[in-house]
Amino acid sequence: MHWCYANLAMAHAALNSGATAYGRSHFMVRARLLKGLNEGTMAVGSLVEDERLKFLLPRACCYCGADGRLSVDHLIPTSRGGLDSGDNIVWSCGPCNSSKGATDLLRWYAGRGEFPPLLLLRRYLKLAIGYCAVRELLGVSLAEIPDLPFDLGSVPQAFPAPGGLVLWRVPLGSVEGQQRQAAPGT
Repeated sequence: MHWCYANLAMAHAALNSGATAYGRSHFMVRARLLKGLNEGTMAVGSLVEDERLKFLLPRACCYCGADGRLSVDHLIPTSRGGLDSGDNIVWSCGPCNSSKGATDLLRWYAGRGEFPPLLLLRRYLKLAIGYCAVRELLGVSLAEIPDLPFDLGSVPQAFPAPGGLVLWRVPLGSVEGQQRQAAPGT
């Protein structure tokens, strides 16, 4: 999961810089973060920034961008063991909520042939890494890990080129400027 989180930081940096392809500076972001995470000198960012963004982001379905008749959805379904907490709650339209159901977020996006928005993937990874950290599962081999509320097999190991990525499903306007100032992968 650290590899994916470091890739996320690389993709975020590339997207924020307006790059059409990953360059040396983006690979350096990934390498430094991965090394820091693996050595324990860096940590996954707090969910506090993601919670702050919930108040600033346009109120729309986090999956498709629709802005009518929204409900809340558990990013990691409670029926799979996800927490019933504010950190795990996102806005969803009825059709996306019904379509996703108890399916893992990343498996659901893969089934649609889409890559999730980076801010949504960041929240998902923070929840998954936090879940594993509390249970001391980060250093355990996959064969030894019990059932998890998320699908580790769906965690992306490679990311599309920056031109194929979005930060969020709807234009962020002034929020985008604030997010660009935040450290990549925060």
